[in-house]
Amino acid sequence: MSVRILLADDHEVMRQGLRALLERERFNVVGEAGNGRDAIRQAEALKPDVIVVDLGMPELNGLDAAQQILRAAPTTRVIALTMHTEDAYVIAALRAGIKGYVLKSQAGADLVQAIRDVSRGLTYLSPVISTAVVEACLGRRPEVVADRLSLREREVLQLVAEGRTTKEVAGVLRVSVKTADSHRTRLMRKLDIHDTAGLVRYAIREGLIQA
Repeated sequence: MSVRILLADDHEVMRQGLRALLERERFNVVGEAGNGRDAIRQAEALKPDVIVVDLGMPELNGLDAAQQILRAAPTTRVIALTMHTEDAYVIAALRAGIKGYVLKSQAGADLVQAIRDVSRGLTYLSPVISTAVVEACLGRRPEVVADRLSLREREVLQLVAEGRTTKEVAGVLRVSVKTADSHRTRLMRKLDIHDTAGLVRYAIREGLIQA
């Protein structure tokens, strides 16, 4: 049976290219998503075998989307597709349960093999990713944003950094304005950041949004 795949990337041209590549290899692309929240909805509806997710998507980044998907569908395999080669990003992905880490610059060569490997229960890292990353997972690990904030706080951070008002954040998260404001206040206190510009800079540095 052909592996059923969901593609999640905010660039339509990228999704089209990936779909063409994967369909040539006889994979079954069952759906596409343009942001992290849509990826969660489609994953729950379509129940794909593998999800290829861009880490840098709007509304909800790929890392946090993957964590929610894996809670709801633990047998689904997630492959991160990203430009980031830094150890902290790779480690955060592995710790979140992501089974494949493929660089966009190597997608044509690596993605097909990554899908074949993770669908068999293996883990795949693009060859250019340093083996030091794996060693770091076993020893001292660099702190990442996931260590400091709750999932909901990271969601609020990303939305605020993308320019959403507190009312808009509340609407996206389906909570009251008071609750959204409380999350914002708490994350600012945790990070010792006291203005929106500081939150934007922090979100860019942690890869939650693009500069």
